[in-house]
Amino acid sequence: MTRDASASADERQSDGFVRSLGLEGFEGETSGDLAQRLVAGTDNSIYQLQPALVLYPKSGDDLNRIVRAAISDPRSPVPLTVRGGGTGTNGQSLTSGVVIDVSRHMNRILRLDTQARTVTVEPGVVLDQLNAALAPHGLFFPPTVSTASRATIGGMVATDASGKGSRIYGKTSAWIEAMDVVLSDGTDWSVTAMPAEEADGIAAGSGLAADIHRTVLGVARDHAETIARVFPDLNRSLTGYNVRDVLRPGGPFDLARLLAGSEGTLAITKAITLRLAARPKHRALVVARYASFDTALRDVQTLLAAEPSAIEVLDDKVLALATQDILWTGIETVLGGPGTEPVKGLNFIEFVGDDPDAIDRAIAKAEALLAASPHRAMDWRPIRDADTIRQLWLLREKSVGLLGRLGGRQQGTAFVEDTAVPPERLADFVAEFRAILDRHGLRYGMFGHADVGCLHVRPALDMAVPTDAALIRPVSDEVAALAKRYGGLLWGEHGRGFRGEYSPLFFGSELYPALEAIKGAFDPLGIFNPGKLARPNGRGRIDRIDAVPMRGEADRAIDAGRAEAFDRAIACNGNAACHSWDLSEPMCPSYKATRDRVQSPKGRAVALREWARLASERDRGADVGTALEAMTEEVKATLDTCLSCKGCSNACPVKVDIPTMKSRFLADYYRTRPRPARHTLMAGMEAALPLARRFPAIANAVLSAPRFRQLARARFGLVDLPAIVPARRGRLRAVPRPAAGRKVIVLADSFTGAFDGSVPEAAVGALRLLGFAAVLSPSWANGKAEHVLGLHEGFSRKARRAQALRARLVRDGATLVSLDAATGLLFEQEYQEAHPIASAPKVLSIEAFLSEAIASGEVRAAPPASSGSCRVHLHCTERTSRPETADRWRQVLGHFGFEAAVPALGCCGMAGMFGHEAEHAELSRSIFDLSWAPGVAGHDPAEIFATGFSCRCQTKRFAGFRPSHPIEAIFARLKDQAA
Repeated sequence: MTRDASASADERQSDGFVRSLGLEGFEGETSGDLAQRLVAGTDNSIYQLQPALVLYPKSGDDLNRIVRAAISDPRSPVPLTVRGGGTGTNGQSLTSGVVIDVSRHMNRILRLDTQARTVTVEPGVVLDQLNAALAPHGLFFPPTVSTASRATIGGMVATDASGKGSRIYGKTSAWIEAMDVVLSDGTDWSVTAMPAEEADGIAAGSGLAADIHRTVLGVARDHAETIARVFPDLNRSLTGYNVRDVLRPGGPFDLARLLAGSEGTLAITKAITLRLAARPKHRALVVARYASFDTALRDVQTLLAAEPSAIEVLDDKVLALATQDILWTGIETVLGGPGTEPVKGLNFIEFVGDDPDAIDRAIAKAEALLAASPHRAMDWRPIRDADTIRQLWLLREKSVGLLGRLGGRQQGTAFVEDTAVPPERLADFVAEFRAILDRHGLRYGMFGHADVGCLHVRPALDMAVPTDAALIRPVSDEVAALAKRYGGLLWGEHGRGFRGEYSPLFFGSELYPALEAIKGAFDPLGIFNPGKLARPNGRGRIDRIDAVPMRGEADRAIDAGRAEAFDRAIACNGNAACHSWDLSEPMCPSYKATRDRVQSPKGRAVALREWARLASERDRGADVGTALEAMTEEVKATLDTCLSCKGCSNACPVKVDIPTMKSRFLADYYRTRPRPARHTLMAGMEAALPLARRFPAIANAVLSAPRFRQLARARFGLVDLPAIVPARRGRLRAVPRPAAGRKVIVLADSFTGAFDGSVPEAAVGALRLLGFAAVLSPSWANGKAEHVLGLHEGFSRKARRAQALRARLVRDGATLVSLDAATGLLFEQEYQEAHPIASAPKVLSIEAFLSEAIASGEVRAAPPASSGSCRVHLHCTERTSRPETADRWRQVLGHFGFEAAVPALGCCGMAGMFGHEAEHAELSRSIFDLSWAPGVAGHDPAEIFATGFSCRCQTKRFAGFRPSHPIEAIFARLKDQAA
């Protein structure tokens, strides 16, 4: 790896470090690529600090090798910062040195002892991944965080994380049985609780471990009175460094209590052994609505008498944003009903346990308390349905991301987001907190763990505006002082990170130097996450909150045109919902298959922001040509693996719409570069399809010819092209059109009509048998490929024609119905953006049309029929764009005698032409194998239905059979009943 003359000192230092790594036998991956370093340079905070190097260790031994390489030259030690999920809100994992990313490879569950109720994991294991593995054994790891789908256990230990339920379960540190760590000299140390006498024996020895035990024991004993006075009696308490719990009077010496919350500043974790709990068998929720947020907060103290496992509070800002999220479909009936007054606050009151009768009694007590409370709720509702409870908690988990959509360029910003005070003082504290924010003219949303006094606040700022960025200092100072005055903390849950400058305020002038001595004993050279929490023996620096580079500073350089075109990239707040461990979630199949964060919406957003900044600088005359060219190619590379599935466009809490920005980037990219021949082919393909539909035998003879396949691969990079199977209007006449009945026009998009014609045939036939005057529209060129490829002029022409077709078809009152989400949604989104129509006629999906017709009685009750089971595999685009689709298909298929299951599956990996592109064939197969292959394995192919044309093609390619579209099964059943 070479560096140019402009490389930073950290980058030049890293060159020698890489050589030392090689000598140590490092087996992991090393990356100096700009895109990788950019992604590792941001988290969920306001900061952006580009590391010199990113390492991806493959084993615990690699961690030892890294540390030994870092100190190979004691005169110039290399700073090391470990990164897990990258969801920190205060820059915990950011550094200009070397980032060690343990999430890519060190994510194994090593041992599970169900009898002892312990599990040993590597630090990169994700919380949801762990709990999914424990669920079959009736166990779980209790600490719950809102980022559970991507937060790693190592990161949870580093911040001593807690969340919902901490009132009864406590923090992460309460569940640590043992830790295996690498010390700053590269040696191993196993951490377990031990009698104080045993710790004294270790302290009497020599070496680094002895120094550590001697120093920590000395601090705990010599400052015992000060520690007892300084540490607040809170559920959250002080983290980094917890010298109170490392040695309790008469208790064991437990170094894990100190390491938990130390944010990687004392040692590097190789493995963690955790204690587990039995998973509660029953769960219930009471949702109470209030006319004011203050009333909701004050009612918490009353409700605690019901002994809930948790009380979570949300304000009206979060509730309003929830109505714009895909989750709202499933929870609107609970949260969205009319109230006597506008709803300004919500309390979620949870009860868990193994005795359902006890939970019922607790709910009854909570309802009695609500009815008698002086802080009256407007109304409340007990919820026992497990799926509704899951959806409500998912809303609460998404609150952080939702506040990134407050409107305009200002968005909810993390910097004072996790204060904690005694719960009984929370309402008064919040009133003063709000006064601070109001005085500075800030909008904000609030939510949090009201039962333990922890509040999450995200003031709305545009960090690219200097006056907004300048508010970080005064607001932080005022809130820190306020929290201190209320006997609380500035950091109650998310760790300190770059807020370490406030440590002396909360630890005090006597205790803070003792913490610096602990840092010095563990890390005398200051290599572990320097600048955070404490300095080794008072030497070095502690970063200040407004002296670290911020993302907004870089965004400020993006010109207005690019800022508008790529605004969703700038809006990405690093919440990293796109890094979810769950393979059944549709957002970002390329990330799920590669675990490369550059190939995720967050990674692509970061790269696009940097490209936009450099391009703007170039236009202003800056000499950035070399850097811009390199960045342009890195952006192109990461966008090439984007399937344009639009999962991020809807599932991302802040709607980071990568496919749209990809289209815009490619349009710009190819303004000065020749397009590949494949782009020309794709742009012209729809024009050739009418001829192929007319002569399918000839077209298929050409498509299947070996020489054509060789040409397609060599010249255009295309493989496994589908056969032409057109809709035949002659077959439609086999089912006569009713003389009466509502006119319905089934839209024949060029893809389905040419390659999967039995689907539109079945749709028309089924609708006619149901009494509708259904016809098939003229085939229309949808332009989807041109939009994906950034061929905007050609797409605009097709969009205009499609909109004209839509307007023409409804002139006589016809209803328009689409069969495939990928093309049907164009009418709602891309066509309207390109050529908007005021009061545009609706284009209903086939299941939406049938669902409404069944509900209205327009479709008569189906005659008795033998029931049959089926599995409906949804197109990933409709799962995120139309979350009600699953329920609709269950209802519709149930009406026709099918018992339908709709399994949660991710992307199939086809996504239009992506799966047919030779360079992506392997990735396409990998994506299919993640959830679709297990989803079809072991099931009767006749019982599997797939709503997407791409999905049916992909299943036929890799599973050997073509699933039916649900409408084909309905048509077949209706024909049998009519016979």
